[in-house]
Amino acid sequence: MTIAATIQNAQFAGMPSAEWQAKKNVEPILKTENLWKLYKAGKVEVPALRGVNFSVQPGESVAVMGPSGCGKSTLLYVIGGLASASRGTVLVDGNDLAVMSDAERTKLRRSKIGFVFQRFNLLPTMTAKGNIAIAQYIHGDGFDPHRFEVVTKLLGLEGRLNHKPSEMSGGEQQRVAIARAIINEPKILLADEPTGNLDTKNSDVVLEMLRQLNKELGQTIVMITHNPEAVTYFDRVVHMRDGVIVDGVPAD
Repeated sequence: MTIAATIQNAQFAGMPSAEWQAKKNVEPILKTENLWKLYKAGKVEVPALRGVNFSVQPGESVAVMGPSGCGKSTLLYVIGGLASASRGTVLVDGNDLAVMSDAERTKLRRSKIGFVFQRFNLLPTMTAKGNIAIAQYIHGDGFDPHRFEVVTKLLGLEGRLNHKPSEMSGGEQQRVAIARAIINEPKILLADEPTGNLDTKNSDVVLEMLRQLNKELGQTIVMITHNPEAVTYFDRVVHMRDGVIVDGVPAD
């Protein structure tokens, strides 16, 4: 998707999901159906995900919350193609990850998904500019100065581009990691506890940057978080418990 197209979509980003679908009349950019993920513990299969049904509209921002061990990080890894589903369907921009080989999932991740993790995972010997630009070169399209300027300006990194990670605060490093994740205009940005290593002030800065990316560029975002304050920055909040999404599910 071009920058112009994403900006055109941004006006719809704050709408509730039902209104979004009626207004845009488009298929979800991300959808799971009866998604299971099982792990082996000796001879026993332990379910991390148990029939998860989950969808995200283009340009929507969704926070997934739940206690430790509820399956939310596993959900992110499976929808991001970092782990395979045991059974069920995972559709990313119309592509079913559940039937893909490892090589096919890798190719799809490179072209359609951006990742931000709790650990910044920046290359310590490279400047902020180098850490961001290298993602463009790996993607195969070479350096795009216009996209680079748009992203770094939006994230407030113009004055820090020549600094190495050791010369930046945690919040600045996470903003560099976000810039690296979206520099190639992925269809979806997946963030796993991106404020987990940050203090309150820097957490708020990073969350506000994610909100701006969603509103100003129409970036679709799914974020895993424990932070209850983070949910105010997102269009929708989904809660998980024991490997299932519990929103709208009647109590036993």
